[in-house]
Amino acid sequence: MAMQANRRGLVLGILAAATLLGGCAGMGVGQKTERVVIQVSDGDPKVWNLALNVVGNVKASYAKRGMQPEIEVVAFGPGIQMLKDDSVVATRMRDAMKGGAQMVACENSMDRFKLKREVMLDKVSYVDAGVIHIIERQHQGWAVIRP
Repeated sequence: MAMQANRRGLVLGILAAATLLGGCAGMGVGQKTERVVIQVSDGDPKVWNLALNVVGNVKASYAKRGMQPEIEVVAFGPGIQMLKDDSVVATRMRDAMKGGAQMVACENSMDRFKLKREVMLDKVSYVDAGVIHIIERQHQGWAVIRP
């Protein structure tokens, strides 16, 4: 008799949880937003153009699904040069940022290349260490892509 009561309680608990989850999903609670970090440590404009193509493709693919992903492009090492206001990909970077992508500059790399914030693109975010930022994003569940 006690075993039947335990089963009945278990079944009722599962049904209650399913009902709650179903109701929450209908309200948009628990819907996953894709979060993507694109790592660029290369100073080659071809690599940067590829990375910016990836930004556009990710946004377009998720838009078809009715989703707007969070996208960060994290630059460090020689790649930091491409976040300068006068870089050969600056116009494409500005367009990507207008479209919602966030550009993130590694201050360690800026120091190494003797770059000041004044020469960087407007609206760039800064982190102490680009690699550490990427590691932390991975721990938070962000996908990391390296074109």
